[in-house]
Amino acid sequence: MAVDYDLVVIGGGSAGLVAASAGAQLKARVALVEKSTRGLGGDCLFYGCVPSKSMIHSAQIAYNVKTASRFGVYTSEPTINFAEAMGHVESVVSTIAVHDSTERFESLGVEVIYGTGQFVDRSTFEVGGRRLKARAFLIATGSHPALPPIEGIKEAGYLTNIDVFSGLKTRPASLAVIGAGPIGCELGQSFSRLGSEVTIISSRDHIMPKEDPEAAIVVEQQLRSEGIRILNNSRAQKVRVVDGKKHVYVGEEVVVVDEILVSAGRTPNVSSLNLAAAGVEVGKQGITVNEKLQTSNSRIYAAGDVIGGYQFTHVAGYEAAVAMQNALILPLKKADYRVIPWATFTEPELGRVGLTEQQARDRYGDDVYVLKHEFKELDRALAEAAGHGFAKFITRSNGEILGAHIVGSHAGELIHEVVLAMSQNLKVSALTGMIHVYPTLSEINSKTALQLTKQKYAKNEFLQTLLQKFFNWRRGIAS
Repeated sequence: MAVDYDLVVIGGGSAGLVAASAGAQLKARVALVEKSTRGLGGDCLFYGCVPSKSMIHSAQIAYNVKTASRFGVYTSEPTINFAEAMGHVESVVSTIAVHDSTERFESLGVEVIYGTGQFVDRSTFEVGGRRLKARAFLIATGSHPALPPIEGIKEAGYLTNIDVFSGLKTRPASLAVIGAGPIGCELGQSFSRLGSEVTIISSRDHIMPKEDPEAAIVVEQQLRSEGIRILNNSRAQKVRVVDGKKHVYVGEEVVVVDEILVSAGRTPNVSSLNLAAAGVEVGKQGITVNEKLQTSNSRIYAAGDVIGGYQFTHVAGYEAAVAMQNALILPLKKADYRVIPWATFTEPELGRVGLTEQQARDRYGDDVYVLKHEFKELDRALAEAAGHGFAKFITRSNGEILGAHIVGSHAGELIHEVVLAMSQNLKVSALTGMIHVYPTLSEINSKTALQLTKQKYAKNEFLQTLLQKFFNWRRGIAS
């Protein structure tokens, strides 16, 4: 059967852009379909990574000014123009959008098609009255914020990250954040630092429940110290509007706020694609794929948020590269999720790769070592009043790194030494064998890694005795 394209990519977000760009540069004929009228870039550019980190930076500056007296610098209380702060966010998005522009992708040889489409059969995707036939397809339509079943919330109105970054100009005086995952905590802290009174409603006994509990609690303590109210083990049951205020009923308590931010998970964007016609199965988390990222229709691949799993921009890009190679060449490459890092950009930041301590003990039993070093024992951290937090590495007795958790200043940057070691199957001793610049925060990696040697030596009474006798003997013959 003759086809028009080697690859049709559906969705112009992180995964779709990687696949379309790489495919076209390999000289394949590629079409990229995007439904958003804003252009290419997806959630990461318009509503996620880029704008949120820009807002976080504005909030960080406000906090630094407010707390400058810690360093002997005295200023008046900062005046925050929320609209201008969000203007900074929009400026950053506009600058970065050039790299994802239609013109750039067309210059690479990608045919960019705008419109909402659907599959009409196992090998045809229809958009704007056109029927696109291809040897392979990649579904990369992403996800959207999920709305928990809370009585009255639709009627009362609410914000998601999409609403925050699509033109919000007025700062809510008070804000309830439903959900205490990375997005809820990042935005909650940012709104608080920009002047909102913030309450975070968490359904678990601590925020960020997917993280190492010790590390998550450090972030929680910082949020509380900044005046953010956190309600753990709590769920919003209903919302009512009374005298222009939104009343959020949480157990026996009523949280009265001007606005509600919902950050309670994501839902894959699949409803409009008519996947049944294409023979593509969808599970609870999203489109079902095998280790080669093929769907139940072997000529259709899927990558990014739409398949569930790790919902991060960098993982979406990785999956897209795997799927693109399999779709255009031969389906031989398998997605490898052994070493997947991520970070939450609160202050302090929280970076992670690999297993938690509990996951490691469940898998390896007693053959687990927990190595830990505090930021307060790091000279550079003390110089910058950033002595809260720690690095925690999980290893086996042979030095194999099972996981790492860093909570502290610039943790999202510091985690990459460990990521490299794990990716190259290096032992934790590799981090102690390299020389780190003094004084830097990166010293925490070598100091944490050294704990394995110290712990094993402390348990080895025979070696301690042998060394003591050796040095006694050497002193005795020194003359």
